[in-house]
Amino acid sequence: MDVKRIRKDFPILSIKVKGNDLVYFDNGATTQKPLSVIKAVEHYNENLNGNPHRGAHYLGVTSTEAYEGAREKVRAFIGAEKSSEIIFTRNTTESLNLIAYSYGLNFVNKGDEIVIAISEHHSNILPWQMVARVKGAVLKYMYTNEEGRITEEEYKSKITDKTKIVSIAQVSNVLGTKYPVKDIVKYAHEKGAVAIVDGAQSTPHMKVDVSDLDTDFFVFSGHKMLASMGIGVLYGKEKFLLEMPPFLGGGDMIEYVTEQDATFAELPFKFEAGTQNVEGAVSLGAAIDYLNSIGLDKIEAYEEELTEYALKKISDIDYVTVYGPKSAKNKGGIISFNVKDVHPHDVATILNNYGVAVRSGHHCAQPLMKHLGIQASSRASFYFYNTYEEIDKFIEALKNVRKWLGYGRS
Repeated sequence: MDVKRIRKDFPILSIKVKGNDLVYFDNGATTQKPLSVIKAVEHYNENLNGNPHRGAHYLGVTSTEAYEGAREKVRAFIGAEKSSEIIFTRNTTESLNLIAYSYGLNFVNKGDEIVIAISEHHSNILPWQMVARVKGAVLKYMYTNEEGRITEEEYKSKITDKTKIVSIAQVSNVLGTKYPVKDIVKYAHEKGAVAIVDGAQSTPHMKVDVSDLDTDFFVFSGHKMLASMGIGVLYGKEKFLLEMPPFLGGGDMIEYVTEQDATFAELPFKFEAGTQNVEGAVSLGAAIDYLNSIGLDKIEAYEEELTEYALKKISDIDYVTVYGPKSAKNKGGIISFNVKDVHPHDVATILNNYGVAVRSGHHCAQPLMKHLGIQASSRASFYFYNTYEEIDKFIEALKNVRKWLGYGRS
């Protein structure tokens, strides 16, 4: 993969931070946009902008075509059977809340069990806490082992005949662990449970096939895969979406409205109330085109090599603790770590003085932080436009963190 050429497509990667070249390692939060995505949105706003589904005029038609064209690209990208199974949302968080409110509150009953992983992002915890509280269900957790993985013994001990819902991230946003979601989905189905997979940290980096996974729901965000903020996706099997009531009510999601009642539009429109983020959908479609032009297999392979290189480099620093798998095998391009005697926020602030951008905090995963016995961590997360040279700059800057605070280099 010609990373040097690829980087030319991303103007922001050439900026300077405090006199240093930017080293952007916060891709787990938000990725940067290639020129093709930026120009696709610009072209839409200059030539196609209108309100979709509502106008017989030229711009009403062109905006509809752009919006529905993006939906079809998403369908093909994740291997869904029908475009009507693709619901556009604002982000992964809204997608998970839609499932919780529309499916969870209507089909989970008292005494049912909901099973999630301890490493879940808060967006895959809080909605299920709400459902369990309102419906009198039991929320259970699958725990990671010392290597940051969920074992077969663990998920089989937690998923039982009482389990109604199993919801898990395909890749942990903190540990980077690639969980065996296909096996977990299969076992959930054997126990009669509905399976939900959070693909926020997997879809941008590896080939996803929802039909092969056989998951009932799959969710992800555009801004973590080269697209604009404010566009997300919920995939749901048609049989579930048909029986679920709408999450929001308003324009464009209805068939007929009377003074006292209403009937709803067909899929996917009954879940897309109001004027939608068409330019966000356009950006996501353009991002998919760009990712396809490189190839997800190549992206995953390169990121695994890059992550393995970074893990070996960081493991040589004896005052740095890494959380999660210590090998890039079955791990995404995410490394969470702490520097001895230095708060993660201070680590991130000092690294920024060298132009290195990393995340710090609890990463919206406080239950996992408690499980790990820490309050917070720093996190470096990579994408296919990152380089080995950037890893070297990151490591050298990291070696100076303790020196800034008077501890020396060790």
